[in-house]
Amino acid sequence: MDTRKLGSTGPTVSALGLGLMGMSDLYGAADEAESIATIHAALDAGVTLLDTGDFYGMGHNEMLLRDALRGRSRDDVVISVKFGSLRDPEGGWLGSDVRPAAIKNFLAYTLRRLGTDHVDIYRPSRIHSDVPVEDVVGTLGELVTAGYVRHVGLSEVGAETLRRAHKVHPISDLQIEYSLISRGIESEILPVARELGVGVTAYGVLSRGLISGHWSAQRTTAPTDFRTHLPRFTRENLDRNLALVEQLRTIAEARGVTVAQIAIAWVLGRGVDVVPLIGARRRDRLTEALGAARVDLTEADLAAIEAAVPADAVAGTRYDAAHMAILDSERP
Repeated sequence: MDTRKLGSTGPTVSALGLGLMGMSDLYGAADEAESIATIHAALDAGVTLLDTGDFYGMGHNEMLLRDALRGRSRDDVVISVKFGSLRDPEGGWLGSDVRPAAIKNFLAYTLRRLGTDHVDIYRPSRIHSDVPVEDVVGTLGELVTAGYVRHVGLSEVGAETLRRAHKVHPISDLQIEYSLISRGIESEILPVARELGVGVTAYGVLSRGLISGHWSAQRTTAPTDFRTHLPRFTRENLDRNLALVEQLRTIAEARGVTVAQIAIAWVLGRGVDVVPLIGARRRDRLTEALGAARVDLTEADLAAIEAAVPADAVAGTRYDAAHMAILDSERP
């Protein structure tokens, strides 16, 4: 597994990271034993970046990771944790809290659930408009000084917010959605991140399975699967988006690879400062995704991909209207 450095101040991590969210939440039921086996397989393959959130399964994801790392060296992994999103007992969403006291409270519980004395990268899942980003990052900087956090990250913020935050404390990386069909960061956010020396950890590289090559118009989702409510998966948009996938499949088959592998390889090729996060929940999907690291896209491949899946071809926004309205990264 190749490695990449997250920005100018962040840690060196595997070129592909593993996102753990689906092992606990939001994509329907998951098999805990298979989830742990998948984490073990990723570690054995050289994956060192493990991404979780304290609100994934309301703490379950962190405890799952703790169990998976039992008997392994803590120093061999880089644990990235998102905080701030609030849940109710039924799994509903109550907004976010990024006040300084809340940040320290969230971290205390995270450290206990993970069974560790530090988090490698700690980041708010969303920036709340009522709390200046300077206060958030200032608090995180205090936690770095105290030794509880190694690096400060951000998630889904726009270029202006990133600049403001970076003035307070170095930001290792910005976690944000980036894929063949989610390319909004290319116009302003990505150039500013590069100017500041901030890395990018890209989530949603397969658009939550939509461009994996495994989704179909006939597939049904569980009531707890939040993709049911995402515009790109709704009937009026799904057929158009799956048509893009079929165009991509033609290119992938010509190269002797899968659709998922060519989509992940495309993100890998956007720069050595971009680290894609794989959301695999099973070992077979992990194996397929890791195969993307061996796909070297030529200029002809890239031109064909661009023609098959133009940047503005996708139908539907990446979240529903209410969520899009609160994303700092989507503000004009």
